[in-house]
Amino acid sequence: MTEVFRYEPARQLDQRQAADAVVCFDVLEHVFIADLPGTVRELFGLARRLLVVNVACYPARALLPNGENAHITVRPPQWWKGLFDAVAVEFPQVSVWLLCSTAWRKAQAYELWSGNDWLSSPTFVTTK
Repeated sequence: MTEVFRYEPARQLDQRQAADAVVCFDVLEHVFIADLPGTVRELFGLARRLLVVNVACYPARALLPNGENAHITVRPPQWWKGLFDAVAVEFPQVSVWLLCSTAWRKAQAYELWSGNDWLSSPTFVTTK
């Protein structure tokens, strides 16, 4: 049986639970930068095998009531990749596919990777 669990706090919908795959599209750019490491860790923590994320790297057309852009954390794709790389090593069993939208209908897609790719690589070394 295939099940889908949704989390949409604006609609008071919270069905969060661990699943084989977690998909997060067009959400993270709306999260305050200080909250992003914890939010990304939570996404990894819910994913048993796969995490698919799309994040917008450009300002939204919409403004918040206070006049700020609705995309409150606009960063380049490399910044997002670094954030996901930093957290991925804590969850080596989870593969990540990161897509960074750089404009409407234009995205940079990174190859599927996992923290385990680095940890099991013969070229990965740590210092003692």
